Amino acid sequence: MSSKVTALQIDSNVTLSEKTQAYFDLCQEKLGLVPNVLQAYAFDDAKLRAFTDMYNDLMLADCGLSKLEREMIAVAVSSVNRCFYCLTAHGAAVRELSGDPVLGELMVMNYRVADLTDRQRAMLDFAVKLTEKPAEILESDRQGLRDAGFSDRDIWDIASVAAFFNMTNRVAAASDMRPNDEYHSMAR
Repeated sequence: MSSKVTALQIDSNVTLSEKTQAYFDLCQEKLGLVPNVLQAYAFDDAKLRAFTDMYNDLMLADCGLSKLEREMIAVAVSSVNRCFYCLTAHGAAVRELSGDPVLGELMVMNYRVADLTDRQRAMLDFAVKLTEKPAEILESDRQGLRDAGFSDRDIWDIASVAAFFNMTNRVAAASDMRPNDEYHSMAR
């Protein structure tokens, strides 16, 4: 595991609650690591729980978007925001879920040059516009998603994933959060 979680150490002597320790043990068992983002939130059980509940709902729950599509949104948004943590961690997830290391790298660098479906391109164009120019989102943008096969609920989910990663990217930048070293070699 990386020795550097974040440059902003809120309390280096955090004692984990039993519930948080059990969650971290489960992460270690399932993922082979405890993501540094979770360790960064460990100073406050309520904040950690709010973060993980929202993440798990947006990224893992059943919805009209595939897990790969949600990870693609995370990477496209994080690319605009130049978030080292999320580009590394979620780029690895795109590589793993797609089985295509080149797609993962193209997503990190510039999704526009990746071999994407029209549906994926419409979804990512919307997420990026929402990131860069939220005041310019119009009904025609939502209609473009509908025309690409997305329901209104899917549009809500696209927007929610994009918004979550905009928030997460900013916290990661503010705290100098660094990705676990293991992410760099995953699914290559």
